Amino acid sequence: MDISVVVPLYNEAESLTELTAWIKRVMEAHHFSYEIVMVDDGSTDGSWRVIEELKRGNPYITAIKFRRNYGKSAALNVGFAAAQGNVVITMDADLQDSPDEIPGLYSKIVDEGFDLVSGWKKLRHDPPSKTIPTKLFNSVTRGMSGIHNLHDFNCGLKAYKKEVVKSIEVYGEMHRYIPVIAKWAGFKRIGEQVVQHYPRKYGKTKFGPGRFVKGFLDLLSIFFVGKFGKRPMHFFGTMGVTSFLAGFIIAVWLIVEKLTSIAHGTPYRNITEQPLFFFALIAIVIGTQLFLTGFVAELVSRNSTERNDYQIERVI
Repeated sequence: MDISVVVPLYNEAESLTELTAWIKRVMEAHHFSYEIVMVDDGSTDGSWRVIEELKRGNPYITAIKFRRNYGKSAALNVGFAAAQGNVVITMDADLQDSPDEIPGLYSKIVDEGFDLVSGWKKLRHDPPSKTIPTKLFNSVTRGMSGIHNLHDFNCGLKAYKKEVVKSIEVYGEMHRYIPVIAKWAGFKRIGEQVVQHYPRKYGKTKFGPGRFVKGFLDLLSIFFVGKFGKRPMHFFGTMGVTSFLAGFIIAVWLIVEKLTSIAHGTPYRNITEQPLFFFALIAIVIGTQLFLTGFVAELVSRNSTERNDYQIERVI
């Protein structure tokens, strides 16, 4: 099978008929073998009834329904598991992503050899309350991830090699950072394509300001797990030893200063009367705690069933 189109959705009953018909036209025009994997994330507006009706008329539709709303990341993760195509395309169900972009995205994966291609909605039809924070988060993500060639990490329209979606796990609000997850999994050929963005035609946006807080926390989680997940002592141990040594050096310096003053008979203050003493004490305590945290995390990591779960590209 050439293409799997994964469509996560929540309360998008009005747009589903038009979307699936549009996808079908594009696929037939380019002679792609395909499937549409629709994941209903606990919709309450009758979306599932629409999907059941569409499936009766289109055998290429596969549908999965959650009992309740888990979020877009969960829907994508389940959709990725179900996808069978050699190239997996994701798009939102609100008709703001154009199926006409599918051939171009497919070509960049198959013909140009990219592992992942993210859409860039260069001209967006969203209010400033959504576009300005998005630009800020994209800038932060580029800096932290080192993926400097992407302008829009959160664009729902993306294309993946099958190997990518079968090698990553998406949860929380991490759908925003799939290119980062893919990079940490070893897929380095990540590209971008400018795509058309349409105004919302039906329903209302599911976007909320609280998602930025969750998204930023998930970015920190991705950064830590991806970089130190299999060697936590390198993170906690380095900070712990640095803090402990700083406190220890200051404490030794204070003691030597006092002994020198006694030897020369000059006035001196008690060590406990100096603010540096308490700074040194706190640094030593924090350093010890961080080191022990790293030690415990290392034990947990070494006993994990996934401690030697690595992504292997080829075997010859």
